[in-house]
Amino acid sequence: MTDHATRLVIALGADHAGFPLKEALVKHARAKGLDVIDLGTDSTEPVDYPDLAARVAEAVASGRASRGVLVCGSAIGMCIAANRYRKIRAAALRDEFDARMSREHNDANVACFGARVTPEQESKRLLDLWLATAFAGGRHARRVGKIDGEEKMPR
Repeated sequence: MTDHATRLVIALGADHAGFPLKEALVKHARAKGLDVIDLGTDSTEPVDYPDLAARVAEAVASGRASRGVLVCGSAIGMCIAANRYRKIRAAALRDEFDARMSREHNDANVACFGARVTPEQESKRLLDLWLATAFAGGRHARRVGKIDGEEKMPR
């Protein structure tokens, strides 16, 4: 992981409810030696989660980031918003099964966490598992191709 082109670059974003957890995940990812792009928000002042989801989705879809992480209160809003974008396969992660299967079977490239649902330490553990899990390919690649072929927002 010495060449920038092969390094994992993670774009993180959160709304106001997810801000504290996002800050913890940014620090955690940096401590693991990952390249991190923090796309906000930068406080607990109210913001609209679709705007932050768009920032992360665009970073991943454009190739500026390898993967994305989004945090809101439940993970649901961010996941819905991110999945509106082409090349994005976002998954809400609440347990080990979600983290593993979203990568192995769905090649998820954006992980969504619910700050009001999943505690910080568990979120860090799930993020590590999600980042370490490879896409299985095979029959799953055909299915992911069908998902990616569906009409999504052009961004």
